[in-house]
Amino acid sequence: MSNPPNPSPTRWFKALRRTRLGEPCMKTYPLECVELLKSARAAFQAGRTAKKSFRLAQLEALVRMLVEHEWDFVDALGRDLHKPRFETVVSELIPVKNEAFHAITNLRKWMLPQCMERDLTTTTLDDCLVLNEPLGVVFIIGAWCSPVQLCLVPLVGANAAGNCAIVNPPETTSYTAEILHRLIPSCLDNECFHVILAGMNDLAEIVELKFDHVFFIGNREEGSKVAQSAARMLTPVTLVLGGKNPCYVDKQCNVTTTAHRIAWARFHNAGQSVVAPDYILCHVAIKEQLVQALKCSLMQFYGSNPRGSRSFGRMVNAESFHRTRELLSKSGKVALGGQVVEAEKYIAPTILTEVVESDPIMLQDVFGPVLPILTMTDVDEAITFINKQEKPLCLYAYSSNNTIISRLMSETSSGSFCSNDSVLQSLMVGLPLGGVGASGMGSYHGHYSFDTFSHRKSCLLRSTRFECVTYLRYPPYDDHNLTLMTWASTLSQKSQGWCQIM
Repeated sequence: MSNPPNPSPTRWFKALRRTRLGEPCMKTYPLECVELLKSARAAFQAGRTAKKSFRLAQLEALVRMLVEHEWDFVDALGRDLHKPRFETVVSELIPVKNEAFHAITNLRKWMLPQCMERDLTTTTLDDCLVLNEPLGVVFIIGAWCSPVQLCLVPLVGANAAGNCAIVNPPETTSYTAEILHRLIPSCLDNECFHVILAGMNDLAEIVELKFDHVFFIGNREEGSKVAQSAARMLTPVTLVLGGKNPCYVDKQCNVTTTAHRIAWARFHNAGQSVVAPDYILCHVAIKEQLVQALKCSLMQFYGSNPRGSRSFGRMVNAESFHRTRELLSKSGKVALGGQVVEAEKYIAPTILTEVVESDPIMLQDVFGPVLPILTMTDVDEAITFINKQEKPLCLYAYSSNNTIISRLMSETSSGSFCSNDSVLQSLMVGLPLGGVGASGMGSYHGHYSFDTFSHRKSCLLRSTRFECVTYLRYPPYDDHNLTLMTWASTLSQKSQGWCQIM
């Protein structure tokens, strides 16, 4: 499959960049976004998204869109990322379908009010409920590494929770952005769901238009700018940020299987993934075996000439190509790969050894087909190394020793953890995906997406009976009434389960 270079920002991106000459003090916003937000706000306030039947219909329409336009997505991602059809279907389309099917199956249960336990301040006639109500109009900012999945999985959650949404696909993957821009309004309700094609430089101003929630997937620098803009408007945010995801390989492991799973996770989509292993912390006793096994895995995956393989992608643009090549040239020793072809934005699957903590490739997110390997004397050294770094989005550990796995899971902090495999935890609808510390805040997937895009409203439904007791709280106050109120309203271990009298 040919991989033409990404076009410069096209007319529909340029049209969103408007300035008012002679008015430097006035903030300007993309007019299209203002109108789309107004339309979505009106649809939400009219109750269009409130009914379960509407939400289910939109989820089903989203699945039909993916099925009927599969080849459009395959073609667009092939142009943007040289992504093979296999990777597009498995890592982009199937995860979105699974999220939609999971939401369709469970939506009725998710929407039900949750009855809460009463305490001593309530009576048997009172009801304590938590209602899940939609937030309103949410803004979803997807990432270019998996632009279909990372735009539409959050959209599934926003839709299931009863919100209207405006989606901003990344301009970096412009062909895919154009497909989403065309299909979402035509396949889903075009008053409730919109797509805006804005560049990263526009996002801070767009966020200040005042949404009810902003969902961002991307790098830390851009996420920080979005969060600051949202904070000025008191808009809640979910941030799923990249990071250097460590992968510890213990001396007690199946080396061949470990190499296959790491190589697949690191080099699919040419290494451009927020959840891929970023570097290996390898037990010194197994390093040579692991390097040899990784070489064998890459030979099986892509052959002796990965450049000619239909299963290997390309860097998304010249900027990413140059950045990755620079990191590669200044770090460690090339054990395999290292070839580059600038005209194709091609960087061969590369393994680096003799890497040290101060190398440039250990100071930045790799986001390319380069895998650095550092050696560790034992798991204690690995845990110390991991805990010195910023908290990652994902942490991986390969070992047949359950004690080693347990220690890495409990003695480190990360957004997610997976043992003896990589990436799969990020595709499971039953597990939340989100960061901690520098790798983000909040989470999504399955029920967690529904929660992210919902407000849990506390509701106490009281009776007017028993006023003969509740009158004790009214003035004028006296010590006798205070004693009775303290006894009646204070929880204790013994009081749990008492019949409520208030």
